[in-house]
Amino acid sequence: MTSNSTTPLFAKHPSRFPLGEELKIRGWTVLALGALRTLGLTIRKQYVGGEELLACWERRQQVILAFWHGRILFMPFSYQGHKACIMNSIHRDGEIITRVIQHFGISAVRGSSTRGWIGGLKGMLEAYQQGYDLIVVPDGPRGPRHQAKSGVLQLARATGAPIFPITCSAAWKLTVPSWDQLIVPLPFSRVRYMAGAKILVPPDTSPVQMEEKRLELETTLTRITREADAYFE
Repeated sequence: MTSNSTTPLFAKHPSRFPLGEELKIRGWTVLALGALRTLGLTIRKQYVGGEELLACWERRQQVILAFWHGRILFMPFSYQGHKACIMNSIHRDGEIITRVIQHFGISAVRGSSTRGWIGGLKGMLEAYQQGYDLIVVPDGPRGPRHQAKSGVLQLARATGAPIFPITCSAAWKLTVPSWDQLIVPLPFSRVRYMAGAKILVPPDTSPVQMEEKRLELETTLTRITREADAYFE
């Protein structure tokens, strides 16, 4: 993972919080960053089905990566492309995530499917124009779990970039009782990353075809996620 030496033009100014809230955010950021760095150093990674994705990166072809919200903790230390940008929600949790992933070389724009979507979409398009891969969590930020929203397809249609569904699972893990059933990999665990076939969304894709593509993405993500989990059962 490489870090960027300059702030991207599309990045917004840091969010401002009251002092008490800011101190909490800094504390949680330090804890989360330490935990992720520990995981990144100790887990044993396996990669399945990513040959097509790796070939795109070797050609410096930009891509869109899509994965379920519940697998988000696995992703910062698995990215192997040149540089990437993700859309994060505007509330406190999104601010913490933004600060943490910056240490892994991933930039962020602020917005979500429920708040600030237009600004976030514009930021993602600007990021793509500057050579960034785009990272999208299609069932975020609040669910429903494992139901893909159409935003990632809109980005693919506007940019021409292929969507790669990706997922992961771990031999040793905890499941948080949250809406997304967040998976927390444990140190020294084996972790299996899987990628599905790319999904292309041409610029002339009709609304009916967009829905078909959305279902294809949702079905593929669900299937490979089940396969990844079943590998360790």
